[in-house]
Amino acid sequence: MKTESSIEVQEQLIGKQLYDYQHKAIEDILFRLKDHPVRYNLLYQLPTGGGKTVIFSEIARRYIEATGKKVLILTHRLELCAQTAKMLQEFGVNNMVINSAVKELPVPNDYMCYVSMVETLNNRLRDKILNLDSIGLMIVDEAHYNSFGKLFRFYEKGVVLGVTATPLSSNVNIRMKDNYDELIVGESISKLIGSGFLAKATTYHYHVGLNSLKVGRSGDYTVSSSERLYNNHAMQDKLLSAYREKCVGKKTLIFNNGIATSQYVYATFQEAGYEIKHLDHTHSTKERREILQWFKEKPDAILTSVSILTTGFDEPTVDCIILNRATKSLTLYFQMIGRGSRVLPNKVILLV
Repeated sequence: MKTESSIEVQEQLIGKQLYDYQHKAIEDILFRLKDHPVRYNLLYQLPTGGGKTVIFSEIARRYIEATGKKVLILTHRLELCAQTAKMLQEFGVNNMVINSAVKELPVPNDYMCYVSMVETLNNRLRDKILNLDSIGLMIVDEAHYNSFGKLFRFYEKGVVLGVTATPLSSNVNIRMKDNYDELIVGESISKLIGSGFLAKATTYHYHVGLNSLKVGRSGDYTVSSSERLYNNHAMQDKLLSAYREKCVGKKTLIFNNGIATSQYVYATFQEAGYEIKHLDHTHSTKERREILQWFKEKPDAILTSVSILTTGFDEPTVDCIILNRATKSLTLYFQMIGRGSRVLPNKVILLV
């Protein structure tokens, strides 16, 4: 069982202390990479909050040390690039973020690890600003987005390690098994909860008639039909009542399926006298950073959002998750719940 002191130690020594299951995962992955030095794609699954970034940062460090080859880490959001670069530094991995400001890359250079968004890297490779000849290992974070296949034509010799909490492709036309040769399954959610590494979810359900929802080409409910259902006054009253019944005074994250719904939630809670902020992909980087800083610092903050926080968002102080939307996607469901699954010394239960 993980004690309160062990949680505090990992927070102070992040990147220097690994738990037993993380050590085992690292050994398993490195063993397979050693057996397949070229053109082998490995997928590793671990629930949200299990420490995937810690694991692949240590893998990057040990891979560089053992082979002398460079490592490339791909993310799908700018914030994740910064988080990943910081974690790598804590592991002693000298790295460089390749973003839109990078117009050329000196060859040779002292960096043994690069961090980049998939689209940014694709543009740099297409414009021949850099190449992947010196890369021995490509690590793909949030691999279920499955968008890195476009880079294969630039990367023919090295190996790929994808990491995700949910090894189900977000693209119905591209199966995970089309891009990966092998799946390594990490610790289960129930085992991590039982060992004290993840918060246990206590769930409450409020009856919502979903007959009016339409399924789109993606296989999930459409934004337009969701907004017609969730934007009506009765649904807003039900949401507000649920918050008052279960979540008042707790840091709360609300997920919606459309921007108009989230803005309506924002207006409803404001009118009721609660301090709340709204966040979606149209906010600037500066606005996003300020809103998330506010959410981090305010103990009873309410944040209503659309899509943008479903993966890679790490705020352990979240006490309550409200799913103000229906979904047919098991991947999305687990990703949303996972935003509140991290434990703290005074937090072992998550309200959903």
